[in-house]
Amino acid sequence: MKRVLLTTVLAALTLAGQAATPLPATNVFEQPGPLVPVGQIDKLVLERLATLDIQPVLCSDAVFVRRAFLDVIGTLPTAQEARDFIRDPDSKNKRRLLVDRLLERDEYADYWAMKWGDILRIKAEFPVNLWPNAAQAYHRWVRTAIATNMPYDRFVREMLTASGSNFRVGPVNFYRAIQNRTPEGIAGAVALTFMGARAESWPKGRLEGMMVFFSQVGYKPTREWKEENVFWDPLNSTSWATNTALQAAGKMPTNSPPAEGVFPDGTRIKLPSYRDPREVFADWLITPKNPWFTRSIANRVWYWLLGRGIIHEPDDIRADNPPTNPALLACLERELVLGRYDLKRLYRLILNSQTYQFSSVLRNTPAGETNFASYPLRRLDAEVLIDAINKVTGATDLYTSPIPEPFTYIPENQPAVAIADGSITSPFLALFGRSARATGMENERISKPMPAQWLHLLNSSHVQRKLELGPKLKLIIDSGRKQSEITEELYLAFLSRFPTPEEVKNAEAYGTPLPPGKNGKPSGLKKREDWLDIAWALVNNTEFLYRH
Repeated sequence: MKRVLLTTVLAALTLAGQAATPLPATNVFEQPGPLVPVGQIDKLVLERLATLDIQPVLCSDAVFVRRAFLDVIGTLPTAQEARDFIRDPDSKNKRRLLVDRLLERDEYADYWAMKWGDILRIKAEFPVNLWPNAAQAYHRWVRTAIATNMPYDRFVREMLTASGSNFRVGPVNFYRAIQNRTPEGIAGAVALTFMGARAESWPKGRLEGMMVFFSQVGYKPTREWKEENVFWDPLNSTSWATNTALQAAGKMPTNSPPAEGVFPDGTRIKLPSYRDPREVFADWLITPKNPWFTRSIANRVWYWLLGRGIIHEPDDIRADNPPTNPALLACLERELVLGRYDLKRLYRLILNSQTYQFSSVLRNTPAGETNFASYPLRRLDAEVLIDAINKVTGATDLYTSPIPEPFTYIPENQPAVAIADGSITSPFLALFGRSARATGMENERISKPMPAQWLHLLNSSHVQRKLELGPKLKLIIDSGRKQSEITEELYLAFLSRFPTPEEVKNAEAYGTPLPPGKNGKPSGLKKREDWLDIAWALVNNTEFLYRH
């Protein structure tokens, strides 16, 4: 198929947020009008931006509907969903109502289970080696917790205190999805996952004091192949405590478990012999007074929705990495506590703020970026991107595991964001930076574009087949409708917005019209190949590939 430069086919298509790119004559990305704070989040952000002499602008309805779908449920709106939202005359309430609807959809649990799957390292094979049965049990528990809106403090406590079979008790897999299952390795994983802290940057002695709470975690195989029980084993402490605290003190080892633990804030506590130390630690961790717990998840949720943490990176909270807006972070922490750790409530609060709804057009200096003057451009995650391509074309992908095991058969219509096991993958997911789920760090997911990715989108038979054979795209192109109607449907399907007059003109001018019909009149249509060229241009455009 012949190809043309995107700037030739669709001159006004380039995303307005790109540096040095002028806005089109018809600005489809921004909404004019004054900014009025709708809550404390906006008040705190706008006050900071005023000191920097930065005036943000709200995004348009077309941008918002696409952004909200991608950020809340990890998929694009259909052409009809985008059309209905943009044309809805209820400008006062429609954004809020859309957020409410999205938070109740089934895809919400699928998408956020994928996000948590990265952090919790849900992967059957190397390097975590949960095993497929355990990975499925773990993912099923996480997804159910999200679907039922389990309070976050309970979500964390169930993982920290879980005991039982890794095949039957999903949350115990937190202790198995750690490469280093020593007390030191477990304590480091807990700090990273639930405190947003990298233990290697802690002062000497802090991790050692915290290790005591995880010194009695036992692992025991069963008769079922690869099944393992995780349990509280007081006697297991002899293998660690006697070789650290006691020997360091110059004393002979004994079989007694450690009698004292030290919380990361320096508080010492006597550990009763009749109680699992993990429960003692969980009691300390999940209280509103804890200096890390609420701050960590509030900052992480802001990062997930806004693309940048108030403390950045979200899993690198430390004294010498302060928040850019301390009052804003404190506000989110208070709201979480007031809402009894209801994460949906926090999502709703952020999504309905004008701060979240700012335009993606770059504003002023780097200070604007760190103070959230605009919504940051981010390439779609690997799973979200392939699902978007499949959704607009109607195509599917095959997902497999390198090692044949149970649960590796994936139904043809299952989206990539709903795959439970990080070992089940595809060449596309690997190429586009899907998280390896090895460490639980946010930076394992690579969303920066690379030359090989551009080449795949531009030239691969994989994407070409989807455009040529995808039933949904075929239905649009072969509908026999007017050229302007086909152009409109393509733009709504791919970009979630109506085309500008200039874009309609460019699309209609491209290619060669079909010969006149039997009556000798022009058909008003163009060759199917020309429409596929336009669809190819849309897929390869920044506006399709990026959150904006």
